[in-house]
Amino acid sequence: MSWAPRAGLPIVESTTPPVLTLTGPVTRSRVAGLVDDARALLEATGATVVVCDVAGIGPPGLVAVDLLARLQLAARRAGGHLRLRGPDPALGALLDLVGLRFEVEGEAEEGEPALGVEIEVEPGEAAV
Repeated sequence: MSWAPRAGLPIVESTTPPVLTLTGPVTRSRVAGLVDDARALLEATGATVVVCDVAGIGPPGLVAVDLLARLQLAARRAGGHLRLRGPDPALGALLDLVGLRFEVEGEAEEGEPALGVEIEVEPGEAAV
């Protein structure tokens, strides 16, 4: 059997994920519409991840936490997941407090050293 060669690397997603930009303040009346927007982005693009830009969401509160939880649930139901871009440290702390975990752009993945961090070596060996 043989297959036609593919363009690009087979394990690397060659497309940029769609971005949903949230601007504040977030109110309960906007939550349903934003969840529908995220679901539509996933269905229209066929992507498995939606990047949610939360830099302009305003002061974090429980409505913002509720919105992000609903967005994550909608993304999972559509076969994808949510990635946060630009979260305020207070929002990250609030999400940790309520037990919600999100992938954040620019953070090192679990088990990987952060960029620019050298791995410890034995004395006399060169650092990598």
